[in-house]
Amino acid sequence: MTKGIVMREAHFPGRAPVDAYGNGGFRFADMSHRGSILCLPSGIHGWSPADPAALSAVDFEMVLAQAEGIEILLVGTGREIRPLPQALRQAFRDRRISADPMSTGAAVRTYNVLLAEDRAVAAALLAVD
Repeated sequence: MTKGIVMREAHFPGRAPVDAYGNGGFRFADMSHRGSILCLPSGIHGWSPADPAALSAVDFEMVLAQAEGIEILLVGTGREIRPLPQALRQAFRDRRISADPMSTGAAVRTYNVLLAEDRAVAAALLAVD
């Protein structure tokens, strides 16, 4: 019996700084990922929000499930800063998470600094070209 390629959900089981971003993806931990990512206490996960221009709580289910380990959530909204919808901001507030939208580049840089300081930080990063 021959085995074909086994496709698994993209997941790096650890915390790591983001070494580079652009060209539609990210580099971290000597690896690369094409597409958007979530950097959470449980590791770095591939992330595919349904509509990046209209993020909702559904897009952040993994973040909300791990809220006890997150104080600050950096939301990289692409090249431009986009405000988070009120309902989403409230969902984060209800779980005592401070959510800060910013450009993806700024979010990557801030995430790396806070991670180096061993802060309870997470990031939701939309890929940019």
